[in-house]
Amino acid sequence: MSQSLILAAEEVQNPLVPPIPELVIGLIAFVIVFGILAKKLLPNINKVLEERREAIEGGMEKAEAAKTEAQSVLEQYKAQLAEARHEAARLRQDAQEQGATLIAEMRAEGQRQREEIVAAGHTQIEADRKAAAQALRQDVGQLATELAGKLVGESLEDHARQSRTIDRFLDELDVKAEAAR
Repeated sequence: MSQSLILAAEEVQNPLVPPIPELVIGLIAFVIVFGILAKKLLPNINKVLEERREAIEGGMEKAEAAKTEAQSVLEQYKAQLAEARHEAARLRQDAQEQGATLIAEMRAEGQRQREEIVAAGHTQIEADRKAAAQALRQDVGQLATELAGKLVGESLEDHARQSRTIDRFLDELDVKAEAAR
């Protein structure tokens, strides 16, 4: 035995290089384990990775679709808001125009009523003036007749003569009044 120890000591093996039978057995075991992993585990890993990739892409597509839909809703809201503002401005303008028209109509109606009242007043004043002139003419005529009767000393009871005299006298007064103007 001592000789085999010596032979073993003489044949110094490199510690980094494994013996060939171990290397072959390790390589066969590696191929078997790699084959099992490639057949069983790798498809499951690839399947899970593919599902995650699809979920992420689907989530991104959903997020993009939601963003697009939100942008569309925002645009619709802005359009509706602009339409509502336009409608409110139009209604306000219509109300102002109707108010101005109503004010103009009320002013015209007031002006018409005022003119009617003024015309009725002028007509009434003219009628009153004529009635007063007629009453005054009769009173002046009667007074003039009485005065003339007292001056002449005889009665001027003849009604026709009295009327002619009064009318002539008042006509002369009217002509003098118009000439003085």
